[in-house]
Amino acid sequence: MDPVRPGSPYQPVIEALGNYPQKKFYNVSKLGGAKYDTLPYSIRVLFESSIRNCDGFVVKETDAMNILDWKTKQNNVEVPFCPARVVLQDFTGIPAMVDFAAMREAVRNAGGDPVKVNPACPTDLTVDHSLQIDFSKCAIQNAPNPGGGDSQKPMAKLSPLKAQPRKLPCRGQTACKGPCSAGDSSRNSGQFSAQIENTPILCPFHLQPVPEPETVLKNQEMEFGRNRERLQFFKWSSKVFKNISIIPPETGMAHQVNLEYLSRVVFEVKDFLYPDSVVGTDSHMTMVNGLGILGWGVGGIETEAVMLGMPVTLTLPEVVGCELTGAASPLATSIDIVLSITKHLRQADVAGKFVEFFGSGVSQLSVADRTTIANMCPEYGAILSFFPVDNVTLKHLKHTGFDKAKLEVMEAYLKAVKLFRNDESSSREPEYSQVVQISLSSIIPYVSGPKRSQDRVAVNNMKSDFQACLNEKSGVKGFQIAVEKQNDIVPVQYEGNEYKLSHGCIVIAAVISCTNNCNPSVMLAAGLLAKKAVEAGLVVKPYIRTSLSPGSGMVTHYLSSSGVLPYLSKLGFEVVGYGCSTCVGNTAPLPEAIRNAIKQGDIIACGVLSGTKNFEGRLCDCVRANYLASPPLVVAYAIAGTVRIDFETEPLGTGFNGKSIYLRDIWPTRKELHTVEEECVISSMFKELKEKMEKGNKRWNLLEAPESTLFPWDLKSTYIRCPSFFDKLAKEPVSPQPIENAHVLLYLGDSVTTDHISPAGSIARSSAAAKYLTNKGLTPREFNSYGARRGNDAVMTRGTFANIKLLNKFIGKPAPKTIHFPSGQTLDVFEAAELYQKEGIPVIILAGKKYGLGSSRDWAAKGPFLLGVKAVLAESYEKVHKSQLIGIGIAPLQFLPGENPSTLGLTGREQFSVLFPPELSPGMTLDVKTSTGKVFSVIALFENDMEITLYKYGGSLNFVARRFL
Repeated sequence: MDPVRPGSPYQPVIEALGNYPQKKFYNVSKLGGAKYDTLPYSIRVLFESSIRNCDGFVVKETDAMNILDWKTKQNNVEVPFCPARVVLQDFTGIPAMVDFAAMREAVRNAGGDPVKVNPACPTDLTVDHSLQIDFSKCAIQNAPNPGGGDSQKPMAKLSPLKAQPRKLPCRGQTACKGPCSAGDSSRNSGQFSAQIENTPILCPFHLQPVPEPETVLKNQEMEFGRNRERLQFFKWSSKVFKNISIIPPETGMAHQVNLEYLSRVVFEVKDFLYPDSVVGTDSHMTMVNGLGILGWGVGGIETEAVMLGMPVTLTLPEVVGCELTGAASPLATSIDIVLSITKHLRQADVAGKFVEFFGSGVSQLSVADRTTIANMCPEYGAILSFFPVDNVTLKHLKHTGFDKAKLEVMEAYLKAVKLFRNDESSSREPEYSQVVQISLSSIIPYVSGPKRSQDRVAVNNMKSDFQACLNEKSGVKGFQIAVEKQNDIVPVQYEGNEYKLSHGCIVIAAVISCTNNCNPSVMLAAGLLAKKAVEAGLVVKPYIRTSLSPGSGMVTHYLSSSGVLPYLSKLGFEVVGYGCSTCVGNTAPLPEAIRNAIKQGDIIACGVLSGTKNFEGRLCDCVRANYLASPPLVVAYAIAGTVRIDFETEPLGTGFNGKSIYLRDIWPTRKELHTVEEECVISSMFKELKEKMEKGNKRWNLLEAPESTLFPWDLKSTYIRCPSFFDKLAKEPVSPQPIENAHVLLYLGDSVTTDHISPAGSIARSSAAAKYLTNKGLTPREFNSYGARRGNDAVMTRGTFANIKLLNKFIGKPAPKTIHFPSGQTLDVFEAAELYQKEGIPVIILAGKKYGLGSSRDWAAKGPFLLGVKAVLAESYEKVHKSQLIGIGIAPLQFLPGENPSTLGLTGREQFSVLFPPELSPGMTLDVKTSTGKVFSVIALFENDMEITLYKYGGSLNFVARRFL
């Protein structure tokens, strides 16, 4: 891609970079003078992009000047943004690539050249979401006692950095699969080894090296087996499409790979320099903003347009300056800081705005802390949270293996265009739309839940808060458990022992380096806490579904090299693989005895995870309370076995010699953490990842895939199917068609999330998608997950609105059901929509406030479109989802302020008609007429002419595809 647009009017400001005359760049700081100097750093990146990409068509001179006049134009104008690159993860990446393959097919059928259909913007796709936890503990850890020994003897003290072979501790016991005989003396040593040390792992029965944890190998084998068809399609994509690279499975999560390998900070193409920036198909793409890279998630539909050379269009945003001061408590982790900032910024109403951090407290945060904070910005509604590059950033890049010469050029360039933040400089801070001040010293440890990430609970209040949740009415915090049942205990037999389940008992505990995936301190804290717990004699009950899912091999590397990984394993936190797991609902089923006990006693069982999503029912349908917590707290709660504990006054458990062990006894100090972090988090980890990225892995390298220009669709495939989005591909737009006599498919309330709309997690056996797969000859064991089948529109359409927690007011209780009004039948949502389409009746959706909260999922828009939904009438929308509705061709209509279905006297059983004028304009008011004769007005939420154009073409995909005709 040429870094200089032909015909750019700003080429005169291209100049050489100081001591590097061969390097060229747009010196945008000379264009705005003092006005440029007052711009927030994030807006300066937008300005540079508009100058570099200005061609008078895609980006106009007026666009650039509007950005320069940000102070007066914010919230008033639309501006285009051309990011430097695109990052996809496989759940949203596979439908994008399927659409590209379908676009080639449609262009060929319309007489165009399909070879021209390629990404114009550099694109990386990380296969990271297909991992499922089929095996949650190493087989070595679940076998009979191999030869006696006193498992209660205290464990010897050990330096965390002692790099020697170690014996693998057993949480339970198993038969060894190695070459040793039944009489091997190593199996009958008479005592359990206290020497838990560093890699390589040795089988405790025959002392032969184990190259990788068995759990990882088994899960990898299952992943490649069940996803072979998808992976072959990805490999075909990597061969035939230009400008795209596929990062194979078992490399790491998209966010972490983006940070550790893909991020440039400063792009250099043909000796031309410009800021790195990115958009991607995941709302947590914002993580890179902690590294000084402007980026956010825009959803699959818009991302596909960017891949084809179109800009992202956004309202020139307000920028909230977040001033950080003070220093955090020694007990507070980066997660505590994240949750605290989340609450402050959500209260400050930063939805739809940029957030930019400044102040003395910023320099006290490592890049790992910054990226953790930036990663959570979708949870407080901001478009992104930006930390400008500074000396801390440069030190981090140096430690991660960045070439010294490149770092020098990077620093010189960023300072030349005034994108480098220097605390020691006397220059004033940028001017912000508003300033929010947060004192880090006020932050104490928190968890978040039990159903929403924004509901913080101070750890010292956890016990009383959960009690309050039991008392409160059913809702976002309450479970409405009768007082006389709040202390119920249900005995359960599991693996030959009896346990007692009660409200607040923990049954899932997952340490996930997702929110924490670039922050070694919190993961090491979990490991050091586990080490101290094991040495003290503490254990985790075996029925608790524990897992450790590192964001990449780097995390396992430093956990292993620091000597803490085997202690995590001893407590059941065995590495299960690399990819999204518990956080996206890919949790192995709970033991049947535990599930039955929970259901029998109507127990409010809990999950605790260090992830980003904790909606009710997401982890498991019988786990109703889910808490987000830092990794060390996940381990602590797993040991306690309940959330109904006061860590200050109650012990975690009983250790050796009957001694009560409190959290304060095993909590690692900051000094311990920093010592281990300095010695373990080194450039070799990043070098290892780079080698893994470039070499791939054996399974991926041996995978065969076709090389044809057009993808050879297999009509029998249940994974990959050519979708119908391009069936009406046209060169010219058409006038918006009226919606006449539409029935309401669903009548929904407030805060309907993309989890409620978009298919995710496992495929329920009674669902419409399951019926489809069964008819294709598949057994339930072969269903896989919705995420894995996102390349099949037939499965995804049937899974749309199939969430068991969907509350449709027509039904009156949570269920993926609705009423087909012409017949009066209560049906699955898909079955009702299918009937409406056969009858030629359009459908709409009625909803309340904040429709479309959550991750920016393309199928949250594509699914309703294929169900025949023509419009959504809601009180308000999450901005990303609103844009996706337009991008697929669904009209987002909003009730007038103060109005909603109740105030208008609507039951949802009426039929609705909407007439669109031939020429739409942004924010236009339209009239809606019902079959009962009622007429009311709504606002058509098209914010700019581009959105109107996309809607007229039937969505962004058709708008872009017609360029190849």
